[in-house]
Amino acid sequence: MTESDGASTLTLGLAQLEVVAGDVAGNLERALEAIERAGSRGVDLLALPELFTVGYFAFDLYARSAEGLEGPTLEHLAGAAAEHGVAVLAGTVVEDLAETAGETPAETGLANTAVLFDADGNRRLVYRKHHLFGYDSAESERLVPGERVAVAELGGFTVGVTTCYDLRFPALYRRLVDAGATLALVPSAWPYPRVEHWETLSRARAIENQCYVATINGSGTMGETTLLGRSSVYDPWGVTVASSGDEPAFVTATIDPGRVERVRETFPALRDRRE
Repeated sequence: MTESDGASTLTLGLAQLEVVAGDVAGNLERALEAIERAGSRGVDLLALPELFTVGYFAFDLYARSAEGLEGPTLEHLAGAAAEHGVAVLAGTVVEDLAETAGETPAETGLANTAVLFDADGNRRLVYRKHHLFGYDSAESERLVPGERVAVAELGGFTVGVTTCYDLRFPALYRRLVDAGATLALVPSAWPYPRVEHWETLSRARAIENQCYVATINGSGTMGETTLLGRSSVYDPWGVTVASSGDEPAFVTATIDPGRVERVRETFPALRDRRE
C-alpha cells in the first residue's frame, strides 16, 4: 500500500493469463510467474481468472483436477503469496468439498471456488460461485452452487468476490454491499461474442453499488470457444480505471478506498434504497 495525499491506496493487479484447457501444471506455472511479477512491481493484491488451472470449458477434467482447500495447488499459491509479499485471489479452482471437511455447506460434490490469501499466505476468504451457467455449459450439471457471501478487510478495502456468470444477478452484489464491500473481484472465463454484456454488466455493478469492481478474465481458445479477455477495473462512479485487450496481459491500477466513501457521500443513492 502507498500513501497519496495522506490517504492509503492499494495497487491492484489483474493477471489475464493464457489458460490452456487441461494443462494444469503449465497454467499453474504461469500463475506463479504472475505472482512473482506482481511482487517485483509493488502490487499489493493480484487476482487470477476463473478456473485458471484446468480451464473452464474442460468439463470432463473437473473431477480429476479437484482438490480440497488444503490441496497442493492452493498450497503453492499461498506459499507464493508469502514469498513475494503479495495478497492473491486464487480465483477460481475446482474444489472437492469432501476434502474440505467441516467448512462447507455440502458434504460432497465439486464447487467453483475462489480463495483469497493475504500477503503472509493466510487464507482470508472463500467464495463458492452461486450462479452456475446452464446455457451450452456442463458447469451446472457437474458442480454444486455456493450459498454464502463473504468479505475480508484488506488494504483499506472490504473485499468481496463473485464469479463470472454472477455478474448477471444484481441481488448478489446488494448482499455484498450490505456486508460492507467496497471492492468486488470477479474472476471469470467470459467468451466471445458477449463483449457488450461483459462490459455493460461490470460497469453497472460498479455504478449501482458505488464500489470498485475488478473483472479478471482469461485469454485463449478452448475448442471452439475463445475467451474475450478485457480484464478491467471500474471505480465507484463507473469510470474505467484500467483495462486490457484480448491477449494475455498484466493489468495494474491504483485504487483508493477513500473514493468509495466520497462517491457515496456526494451521491447517496444507496441511502435512498427501499426494500
